[in-house]
Amino acid sequence: MSKPNWRPARASDLAAISAIAARIHPDLFERPEVFAEKILLCSDGCRVLAADEAIVGYGLAHPWKQHWIPPLDTLLERLPDDADCLYVHDIAVLPHARGGVARDYVATIEKLARSSGVSALALVSIYATRPLWERFGFRPVTTNAELSAKLASYGKGATYMLSDLVAT
Repeated sequence: MSKPNWRPARASDLAAISAIAARIHPDLFERPEVFAEKILLCSDGCRVLAADEAIVGYGLAHPWKQHWIPPLDTLLERLPDDADCLYVHDIAVLPHARGGVARDYVATIEKLARSSGVSALALVSIYATRPLWERFGFRPVTTNAELSAKLASYGKGATYMLSDLVAT
């Protein structure tokens, strides 16, 4: 198998993206049309990790508002006109393909954010991945009651995190 590399996601990748999501996030189901909409709304932020002819991971990011979490398995319909961050909706990589590839995706998203005039990245850390995100420059953010309620839908221990690109 050749070294996996990130390339832009295409509509023809949706079956692979959905299969990986179902495997990595069995308790956080999202319909393929939710993934398709993200690719349509922000193609530059949506990538797949390709190894030879196989898709072994994906990353989805789009412009959004800080402290405002998009609901899971819900169509966005449109992106906010006053976006102040790129929201990393998900990075999922099959276990055999891991090893530095998430860092490569985050670096790509950081470049996209900077070139778009956005000064922050945001995400929700799940499955005890907070230390990973902290190594990438994200920090946990104190949440209010409304944000905490939204985080609950992401599972126990979900943490809202930001990375300030101006400081890095």
